[in-house]
Amino acid sequence: MPRKKPDPTKSALIDMNTMEMLHKKQIPVICRRIKYYRERLGIEQKELGARLNVIGNAVSNWENGRARPDINLLPELCSVLGITLYELFNIEDPLLRHTKREQYLLSSYRNMSEGNKYLVDSLIQSIQHIESLEEYREVKELTLFDKPLAAGIGDPTEFDDTGEPLYLYASSDSEKADCAFNVNGDSMEPTFSDGDVVLVQRYPNCSDLSPGDIGAFIVGNELYIKEYQKDGLYSHNENYDPMHFEDHERVYFIGKVIGAVDDKDFAGQEDINRYLLASEGDI
Repeated sequence: MPRKKPDPTKSALIDMNTMEMLHKKQIPVICRRIKYYRERLGIEQKELGARLNVIGNAVSNWENGRARPDINLLPELCSVLGITLYELFNIEDPLLRHTKREQYLLSSYRNMSEGNKYLVDSLIQSIQHIESLEEYREVKELTLFDKPLAAGIGDPTEFDDTGEPLYLYASSDSEKADCAFNVNGDSMEPTFSDGDVVLVQRYPNCSDLSPGDIGAFIVGNELYIKEYQKDGLYSHNENYDPMHFEDHERVYFIGKVIGAVDDKDFAGQEDINRYLLASEGDI
């Protein structure tokens, strides 16, 4: 009995996953995927070729592994087949994988009541709306103090909680500042006017004062913004006399005045809302 001739297209190797004989010549993945997605769309090879503006039996050559599509043609090929490049090459899309944090959030969401899901959906929509704004500037939050706590007990440079939040656009000055104060009176005109908001870098974050520097000070129960000199505190308005002190008098240094806040430095409400949402959204 004549021996059966071996199949030249097969080898003696076996795929341990499928337990099938491996072909000596494997058709490339991209070629097999083109055929799979074309047939899934229910279109003929010639129709796919016409849509891609390729001639002859190009699609047939691709699917049989005799040739591969030009790399410049891949985006259009994916568009016609309605797939991504990841799907064409049978590669897992990293964007479709969930991190542990995302899995936790997804699991938590699924266990929520419908009412809480609605709240989460509304919050996400609000965040997406704010993020869609074309212009957004980073916001810095400081405390604007009305006055220092100076009741004769403890350290008068410690402030109470009567301050209110001040939202400014981030700048070199606001980044250095630790708090802010309102200017009362005209003793520092023309440098600072009544009603100005000044930024202060608290001591010891700031360097020691040198003569000519402007600082915020507490004398008695009052807050002063003055120019420091070795013999006292000076106003820039010549109608005010310098403040000189005896050895037993205490003057507390709060911090160095960096500058005044300009109208354009105050953050807009949309940017403040975005900042607050981002701050409250931490998990």
